[in-house]
Amino acid sequence: MKKICLVALISVFGAFSGIAFGFQTPEEMLNAVVKIHSIIPKEASTANSLGTEREGNGVLIDTKGHILTAGYLIAEAETIEVIGAEGKTIGATFVGYDHTTGFGLLRANQPLGVEPLKLGQSSKVKEGDRVLVAGYGGADSIMGARVVSRKEFTGYWEYILEDAIYTSPPYSNFGGTALIGRDGRLLGIGSLFTSLVIPELGVLPCNVFIPIDLLNPILHDLITNGRSSKAPRPWLGINSEETHGRVFVTRVTAGGPAEKAGLRPGDLILTVKGTAVNGLADFYRKVWALGNAGVDVPLSFLRETRILELTIRSSDRYQFLMLKPKKII
Repeated sequence: MKKICLVALISVFGAFSGIAFGFQTPEEMLNAVVKIHSIIPKEASTANSLGTEREGNGVLIDTKGHILTAGYLIAEAETIEVIGAEGKTIGATFVGYDHTTGFGLLRANQPLGVEPLKLGQSSKVKEGDRVLVAGYGGADSIMGARVVSRKEFTGYWEYILEDAIYTSPPYSNFGGTALIGRDGRLLGIGSLFTSLVIPELGVLPCNVFIPIDLLNPILHDLITNGRSSKAPRPWLGINSEETHGRVFVTRVTAGGPAEKAGLRPGDLILTVKGTAVNGLADFYRKVWALGNAGVDVPLSFLRETRILELTIRSSDRYQFLMLKPKKII
């Protein structure tokens, strides 16, 4: 029955029709998508914001058992379990996390007995393309979608994703889902739910996917060191919102650089090193342009009716995360 459902769904897409995707059958392709369950200690820095139990999806990407997912699902995890195609639960090991892209990598402790999903080229994905979104669960957990935009995504947690892939309709269990192209290859990893304003259509709910092309430059580093070898960006430890181009601080990380310097929720950021801030992405880029993690970040801000100034000694985000990568040579 599942096979019939899958073929029926795929046949909706002219370019997806047929049983085989060149190198894998649809069943083999979907078997590479697994379920992830992680437990995070309550003292972890992300426990309050992301919870101590997290579930989502992941994609087997090689024969060594490496599984790619959204990093927030496994960041600071003390135990990770993976559920494969046959419903068997096995242990997994945290391998790495990249804050810049949002990718997370883990490794199954036992062979999954399935073929990994081949990596595609997200640079070729364009607006209007038809794609498949696949979570764990085989044929019952896939959905057809369209790419509705390729543009920058800015997150409140000091994050910018260049050339993100936006798809609609949204997939509810989006974390770590596989975005699959016409040739059956992996184009991206599901990250979040958001909405876009589309001219003549209004507000469109959609998912944001991390483009797979961002993986290759950091994959070796993630496997061997647990993080990218590039110098880390300066991190302030704040959550912010943008309203009409103005940036408001909504939260400061306990013990983080901003809190230590005296920044508070409700403060309105005005300038970075004397240069006016115009929106959230502009704010981040002005901070990052000052140098690497550890650089001083001079800010002016509005608190109630007073304009104040302070300097934040930035930090490396990874120093505030309980990450325990297992080095593999």
